[in-house]
Amino acid sequence: MNDEPQWRDVDTRDGYDRWAPNYDEEGNPLLALEEPEADRALGEVTGLDVLDVGTGTGRHALRLAARGARVTAIDFSDEMVAKARAKKGADRVRFENHDVTERLPYPDGSFDRVLSALVLEHVPDVEAFLRELARVTRADGRIVVTAMHPAMFLRGVSARFRDQGTGEFLRPRSYAMQLSDYVMAALTAHLRIVALVERAPDDALAARVPRAAKYVGWPMLFVMTLERA
Repeated sequence: MNDEPQWRDVDTRDGYDRWAPNYDEEGNPLLALEEPEADRALGEVTGLDVLDVGTGTGRHALRLAARGARVTAIDFSDEMVAKARAKKGADRVRFENHDVTERLPYPDGSFDRVLSALVLEHVPDVEAFLRELARVTRADGRIVVTAMHPAMFLRGVSARFRDQGTGEFLRPRSYAMQLSDYVMAALTAHLRIVALVERAPDDALAARVPRAAKYVGWPMLFVMTLERA
């Protein structure tokens, strides 16, 4: 007997609007695995201009602002941004509603650090997206991209949640790609790969976040640190 829920694919924006109420409270192992890796890749941010592309509920933006960065955070989900704006410390972040797959509303070379966290699987044209991140990054700046590892798609897993209002099991639209697709998109976008990290949950993470237990040892996250070539 298959106990796997019947997942229904929905528009990405609609999906994240519906996910917003309980996004932070689900005990998502990918978030727990990703946050320290993003921090390491970004490095010291005090006094720097940072853009958080696809901020969601502001989990990175708020922490970066608390560390002394001047943070601009954008997302196309009105409900996600509304939840971010309601959090403590949100007054230190400039939150804006914008579709991150379109041209970013900032001049060339506006930011020292550009972060895109767990957005890449929802982007239909990765090369164009990375080119735009590069455009708004200063010549000596750094881009950090985190994403669900493509190996998760081999297990039938993509971004997904249970709608607390309807009880439906929903998947915001994702695009299955290989790690090589992301790497080649970065190179074609004239970016230099400074570091590429792949991470799997371990027993220690599973002890803290029980949902990680069935993925121990399986690649769940990758992080690319990029610079303009």
